[in-house]
Amino acid sequence: MDLRSLRYFVETVRLNSFTQAAESLHVTQSTISKMVRQLEQEVGAQLLIRDGRKLTLTDTGSVVYARGEQMLATMAQLTAEVRDTQAAQRGQLTIGIPPMINLLFTPVLKAFRQRHPDVALTLREDAGQVLERQVASGELEIGMTVLPADPQLDLQTAPIASYPIWALAARGTFQKHRTTLKLKALAGMPLVLLKDDFALTRSLRHAFSAAGFAPQIAAQSGQWDWLVAMASAGMGVALLPEPFIHRLAIGHLDAVRLVEPELQWQAAHMWRGPYLSHAARAWLDVCRDVLPA
Repeated sequence: MDLRSLRYFVETVRLNSFTQAAESLHVTQSTISKMVRQLEQEVGAQLLIRDGRKLTLTDTGSVVYARGEQMLATMAQLTAEVRDTQAAQRGQLTIGIPPMINLLFTPVLKAFRQRHPDVALTLREDAGQVLERQVASGELEIGMTVLPADPQLDLQTAPIASYPIWALAARGTFQKHRTTLKLKALAGMPLVLLKDDFALTRSLRHAFSAAGFAPQIAAQSGQWDWLVAMASAGMGVALLPEPFIHRLAIGHLDAVRLVEPELQWQAAHMWRGPYLSHAARAWLDVCRDVLPA
C-alpha cells in the first residue's frame, strides 16, 4: 500500500473535504482525487461515498482510516527517532575498554552522559587483544587497545593518549637516586607482567625481542594492582604506564622510567571499516574534548 496515497486519504477524511485536504497538503484537488482512487484500487473496495460535498466512509473505509492513522503516526515516530539517532540524541553504543585503560575514562563517561543522556551506553571490559578480535569480527563497533594493534586484523585506529612505561620494584632493587633504566638492564631480572592477552604485554614482548633478549617472567596476572603487590614483595619488576605510577603510594618501591628506547604505552580507539554510527562518532568527539592532548 502506497503511504502517500494513504496519507492523502486520511487527510481527506480528517478534513471531510477534498478541497481542504488539497490545501493542507499543498497539491491540487485532482491529485487528491487520483490518489484516493488509486488507494481504492489497491484495497479492492470503495472507501468513500461521495454525496455532493459530503463524504461518508464505507465499512472498509473506516478500517483503512483507523489503521492508516496508526501507520502514519508510526512512520512519523520512526522519522523522529531516526533524526534523533543521527543527532546522537538517542541510540545504543557498546564500547570495549581494557581494564588498564578504563581508569582514564571517568571524566569522558561523565561528559558523554551529560551531552547525550538518551544514548544507551554499555561498557564491555576485556583484554586489549580480545577486544581487537571482537571489533574485527563485528561483535563490537568500537573498542580500545594498546598500539600497535594486530596488523592481520586490518583495524582502523586513532590514538587517545601516550605515556612512558616505568619499572617498579622493591626498595633497593635499583641503584639509589636512579630515575631511568635502560631496557637491556631488564635482561636477567625477574619480571611480573600482565597476562599475554593484554596488548601491553604484547608490546613489551616485541620490545624485548627488538632489544635482543628473552624476558625472565616470574609471574603474570590480569590485575595491575596485584603486579604492584608482587613487585613490592620482591618477586620481580613490574612494568606499568606512567598514569598508574602517579596513582600509587610508591614510598616503599623503586620507580624508574625505561629508556633507550623509551617505551610508550599508546592507548587508541579501534574500529573496523570506514563507517561509524552517530553515537560512536559522538563518543570520539567527547574524548577529543575531554582527554588531554
